[in-house]
Amino acid sequence: MSLVSLTSLRAAFHQRICERLLVINEGIASNADASQQSSIRIAGDMAHKLGAGAGAKLAGQTAGVEFEKCVSNFVQAALVNLHGLRPGNWTTECINARSELVIARYQQYSHLAEVQRIANENPDLAVFVGNDYAVASDVVVSRTPIDDAVFIENGMALDDQSGLHSPLRAKNSQLPLMHASISCKWTMRSDRAQNSRFEALNLIRSRKGRVPHIVVVTGEPSPSRLASLALGTGDLDCVYHFALPELQAAVKSLGQDEVSNLVNIMVAGNRLRDISDLPLDLTI
Repeated sequence: MSLVSLTSLRAAFHQRICERLLVINEGIASNADASQQSSIRIAGDMAHKLGAGAGAKLAGQTAGVEFEKCVSNFVQAALVNLHGLRPGNWTTECINARSELVIARYQQYSHLAEVQRIANENPDLAVFVGNDYAVASDVVVSRTPIDDAVFIENGMALDDQSGLHSPLRAKNSQLPLMHASISCKWTMRSDRAQNSRFEALNLIRSRKGRVPHIVVVTGEPSPSRLASLALGTGDLDCVYHFALPELQAAVKSLGQDEVSNLVNIMVAGNRLRDISDLPLDLTI
């Protein structure tokens, strides 16, 4: 069996980021807030550490799509090499369609298609129901249900008397099971970052079955903005930074103890981790 280094996968991820997304334009890194000096300094330090070069900054929506692709490719590449720890037929995909009912293609949320159909036919009911079930994940990791023959190969014989409702059995359901919902935020410039928290709560409340992993991956350099999403529990599993050690080093170079302590609190409290931790956590 050939060995693949997680560090090498992380380096390849950063190379793609620098090729497509992270550039330095007029002395300012593309993920920095040009109106905030600390953001400029932290982002610039990180960009130099990661080997970013000069280039034109992408428009916000285009940058977001590129970040989603980079995250999806990294997760897929890592999970392929963790198959022995988490056997199964796994798929990692970017969700390009922004309809909230894309989520209905997954087994735990398939009932939402019927909810919307009924609401569309009844305006009074639509007002009552609202759209609290609306979720549009950026990247989804899913698992295909298993044929009976595969169960037999693994030592479990199934028949027509038992296991008649579990969605893991392909005989019961053909819909993929959502294993993880990954919200990707290249930067966090406004309260829109809180959409990730709102969607996480909807994923928890709206599902029929187990809750998928619900995480955020971001390239935001500002510790205070990271804290606005990372601190607290109950909705998101964790926030993953695209380059946490580089962020910590950049923050330390600022010489501001309060800012460094904030980052340390998030890390020590298991609320902020590096992108390289994500595929390992997804095997849990």
